[in-house]
Amino acid sequence: MIRKFLLYTLALIGLVIALFLAYQGYVLVRLWWWTDHNPSTTAFMNSRLEIMREKNPNAKLKQQWVPYSKISNNLKRAILVSEDDKFVDHEGFDWEGIQKALEKNQKKGKVVAGGSTISQQLAKNLFLSGERSLFRKGEEAIITVMLEWVMDKERILEIYLNVIEWGDGVFGAEAAARHYFGVSANQLSAEQSARLAAMVPRPRFYDRNRNAPWLLKKTQIILERMPRAQLP
Repeated sequence: MIRKFLLYTLALIGLVIALFLAYQGYVLVRLWWWTDHNPSTTAFMNSRLEIMREKNPNAKLKQQWVPYSKISNNLKRAILVSEDDKFVDHEGFDWEGIQKALEKNQKKGKVVAGGSTISQQLAKNLFLSGERSLFRKGEEAIITVMLEWVMDKERILEIYLNVIEWGDGVFGAEAAARHYFGVSANQLSAEQSARLAAMVPRPRFYDRNRNAPWLLKKTQIILERMPRAQLP
């Protein structure tokens, strides 16, 4: 009886490991495909669309892919200094930034900073749900390693700028530029870019509160830092 139980347990463990490895292989193949093919959607975009359609069955996302060369360097600089100023140097993780975020969260007694790099954010948006768990963070780390392995920094930033959320149903730089300023992504000024970058942590909130004091303050901070950004 005990022998049968042990065999059953080992078989179950083996099945779980096999499924886990199969999923990682699936993710790696998808990432490899996206090195020169544009993703049509992401897990996060699909999740947001489902929520929107609970209220409006005909809801659609606003998103239009534009190549890296057609996105204003102002926006690239603004995003880098706002979200990940060591992007061109790290290999997916900013360990110093993570440590500072942990210390800040401990001081505040709640989560107020994440320390996630652009690569980590993209890994999460492409494949994962919004739930917070150790398993999800672990999977995010694995995907981040694979992402940095198969793609160069320019491609990672290009995909990121085309798929991140910038408002209620608004995704990507082109849709955001037209939604807020009525221009294309390659026409964004430094100030417009700084404002868009400042919105990234809470895009739906700032879509509804475009003159929020903190948004205006953060825009100025980003604007001052933009000249030091290193573009991939």
